[in-house]
Amino acid sequence: MVFLDMLLVGAGLSMDAFAASVCKGLQSARINWKHAFATAFSFGLFQAAMPLIGWAAGSAFAHLIEPVDHWIAFVLLSAVGGKMLWDARQQEGECAACADVAPFSIRELLALSVATSIDALVVGVSFAMSGTDIWAAAAVIGLTTFVLSLAGFVIGNRFGARYERAAAVVGGVALILLGLKILVEHLFF
Repeated sequence: MVFLDMLLVGAGLSMDAFAASVCKGLQSARINWKHAFATAFSFGLFQAAMPLIGWAAGSAFAHLIEPVDHWIAFVLLSAVGGKMLWDARQQEGECAACADVAPFSIRELLALSVATSIDALVVGVSFAMSGTDIWAAAAVIGLTTFVLSLAGFVIGNRFGARYERAAAVVGGVALILLGLKILVEHLFF
C-alpha cells in the first residue's frame, strides 16, 4: 500500500472522530486549546492502536484466509464505508452525533475514542491480508486523525456542524474505493 492509499484510509477512518470533534467544539463557548488537543490526541491514539490490534489478529490467521484475502479486504472496507454512508444519510438536524456527547470529561472522551475507532480495528485485519506495512499505516492513520480531529474541534466551535454529513460521505466513498482498488489489483494485475 502506497502512502497516498494510507492517507486516504486515514482520512476515511477519521471521519467519525472528526464528527465527534465537531460536536465537542460546538459545546465550547470559545476554543479551549487544552480540550481541543486532548480530544485530537485521544482520537489519534486510538485510531493508530486499533489497526495494530486488527493486524495482529489477522496475521495469526493469515495462512487460512490468504486465498480469499482480497475479497475479505474488499468486503470489510466496503462495509465500513457503506456504514458511514448509511449513517450520513440517517442524520437529522445539524449535529445528530452531538446528542450523545456530554460536556468535556476524560471518561466520555475515552468512550468516544473507542467508539470512533472500532472501524480501524476491522481495517487492520484487512491490512494483514494485503501485506501493508502496519507501522507506517498506523502512524499515518493516527496523525491524520489527530489533525482532522483538531480541525473538527475548531470548525465545530466556529462554524457549527454544517460539514458533518459531507465528511462522512467523503470518508465512506474513500473506503469503498480503496476496497475496490485492492480487489481489482489482486484480480487483474
